[in-house]
Amino acid sequence: MSLLQRLVAPLGRALKDRRPDEALSVTRTPAFHTDQHIELTSTAFADGEVIPDRHCGFGIGDDISPQLQWSELPAGTEALLLIIEDVDTPTRAPGIHTVASFAPDGTELSEGALTAGNRRIAYLHHRPGRPRYFGPSPIPGHGTHRYRFHLYALDSTVKIDRLRKVDQLPAVVDGHVLAGGVLEGTRTTL
Repeated sequence: MSLLQRLVAPLGRALKDRRPDEALSVTRTPAFHTDQHIELTSTAFADGEVIPDRHCGFGIGDDISPQLQWSELPAGTEALLLIIEDVDTPTRAPGIHTVASFAPDGTELSEGALTAGNRRIAYLHHRPGRPRYFGPSPIPGHGTHRYRFHLYALDSTVKIDRLRKVDQLPAVVDGHVLAGGVLEGTRTTL
């Protein structure tokens, strides 16, 4: 554990029982509701399992996005939208790590595809620095965090790179979500 992590751990332990209201997740808004399901999986971890170090962020790993694959998409899919959220952050609403949009070419994103230099992918630029994949990095001492990878099939492309706030997403996708799927992994920083 780094010096910074050791310094932050007492704060994490103090906030251990504080969790967000999952109902406030952007993915729970009516704009994202769909009855059609996409099966989302990864070769890096199974649903509910620990996300390996290499796919984690600050203080844990290398921030390399995991491989993701999905089942057949509905007819009319023009774009895919990936939202990665931490549903256990000690804030009012779940924390959003990454929002990315890309063409539905193929049935997977290869490991490491979610980089700032990949021109096939557009990002919502809501965090400081270059938009890219931000891997799990829970507050030391806070306990186990669940990270949900939400994938949505859309019937049109979305210009998320022009947005600056996550709460702008529902208006952009409203009426365009054809199907959705979720893969959940966990991570703990002692």
